[in-house]
Amino acid sequence: LSLAKLAQEDPSFRVSYNEETGQTIIAGMGELHLEIIVDRLLREFKVGANVGKPQVAYKEAITQPCQHRELFKKQSGGRGKFADITVLVEPADEGVTGLQFIDKVKGGNVPKEFIPSVEKGFKEAMKNGVLAGYQLDSLKVTLLDGSYHDVDSDSLSFEIAAKQAFKEACRKAAPILLEPIMKLEVVSPEDHVGDVIGDLNKRRGQIEGMEMRANGRVIKAKVPLS
Repeated sequence: LSLAKLAQEDPSFRVSYNEETGQTIIAGMGELHLEIIVDRLLREFKVGANVGKPQVAYKEAITQPCQHRELFKKQSGGRGKFADITVLVEPADEGVTGLQFIDKVKGGNVPKEFIPSVEKGFKEAMKNGVLAGYQLDSLKVTLLDGSYHDVDSDSLSFEIAAKQAFKEACRKAAPILLEPIMKLEVVSPEDHVGDVIGDLNKRRGQIEGMEMRANGRVIKAKVPLS
């Protein structure tokens, strides 16, 4: 509420919320501008702020296919839990985002009413990757086979089995960490092109091309945000 009021007073001050990192992001005309905003929060609104740099929103992905069988079995005296699934986990097809789920079970080895629970389990599991807990934006899962128990199997059992299968399969599927990449163009006088390229190289930037303009040279590059 305090930040919203400050944003109404100052059009150059912006506030947003990053759902991936859980941070409230403030932006303004420069570091001094933001320092004044934080000081006003404390003096005028009595709000203490824990201020730091924005976190980088990493993502995770797998690079190889992996077939895995997951048997979830639990007995606690009464009715137990049972689910058995065999899945093929692999990178999603090009251009596909989210979970690409394919059901190839034959003969009713996994009853139809439990198939959505398997899909739900993988969707939920994709929110936390196996490397560092970052989200997977895309994944292809093929349900190949499985089995069930007439008494002990239920939707929750198959959902839990799917979540466990995700963890085990993705660990074996050569997972990698993805970092955000920013495209940028830098217009520089000819005398300073070398300095600009040197700075981009220090930031692990990839030069994609250069072209001449009337006021200097344009350098096109991709630079990791982390």
